[in-house]
Amino acid sequence: MFAGTQGILSGNPDLAAVMTVPERPSLRDSLSLFSRLSRRYDLAVSTQTGDRPTFLAWLAGRRRAGPLEADRSSASIKRLALHFSYTTDRSEHRVRDLLRIADLLGIPACQEIVCPQGAVRPGLLPPQPYAVLHAAPKFTYKRWTGAGWRALAAALRAHGLAAVAIGAATDRPYLDTVWRDADVVRYDGALAWPEVSALIRAARVYIGPDTAVTHLAAATGTPTVALYGPTDPRVWGPWPAGGLDKPWAAAGTIERRGNVWLVQNPLPCLPCQREGCDRRLDSHSQCLDELPAAQVIAAVDKALACARLPEAI
Repeated sequence: MFAGTQGILSGNPDLAAVMTVPERPSLRDSLSLFSRLSRRYDLAVSTQTGDRPTFLAWLAGRRRAGPLEADRSSASIKRLALHFSYTTDRSEHRVRDLLRIADLLGIPACQEIVCPQGAVRPGLLPPQPYAVLHAAPKFTYKRWTGAGWRALAAALRAHGLAAVAIGAATDRPYLDTVWRDADVVRYDGALAWPEVSALIRAARVYIGPDTAVTHLAAATGTPTVALYGPTDPRVWGPWPAGGLDKPWAAAGTIERRGNVWLVQNPLPCLPCQREGCDRRLDSHSQCLDELPAAQVIAAVDKALACARLPEAI
């Protein structure tokens, strides 16, 4: 996996070791990886259909398994490289699609996602009940409004919950704008993945956009409110603890699956599966720009009521 992301696997009892490679590896990095992988394993599993993942599986394993694309000419060549393969279904939820690999190998599929394991450093957790807010997705087109986040934080504080805001250190300039004059406890860039997992697990509720941390929150079992814009939840919606009993709808206002409440502003174009209205990563998204704070607060109210908080928003 890419260097810097391996923390998401911390404490996973099913892993003996994790190898990393830079996101843009040099020739030397690639050759070093190839040397470490070469026919080292009895079985190599690729979870992606690209040329590089399939090649690495072929290189690493004496037997190989992985998905193929239905409409690519290279699929026939990749099928020769894999002992076990299936044609991926791009309309199916990504997790459910990948679980087909277990079927190929004759292994009972497990729908639980393993979260990073660890504890929060002493003194970081608020003394009172709290909510975790994550306002900064990786890409601009997945952002909700600063005014919406501030209104949500104020509502949480008014009802006795501390508002704990998390984010990456690189997001601080944006988060300074989002949280200006807001009564929140900020941990920008201060927490490792195991601490993020532990912080969310102990929270009364988590609220965040379509991002990796929101998927982690859903997996912890904590009541999770996910704010979705252009992304199709039928494919990329949060996977609740224990699995997804019924597929997400393409669009709606507030949907619930397990411990997750999905919030959307169902404009006619939703979900467009594009990078915002301008079709680029730094674009705005009208569906999120116009998502009312009252609707998000209503979803949080439902999540808190389910968690049996004495006083909900």
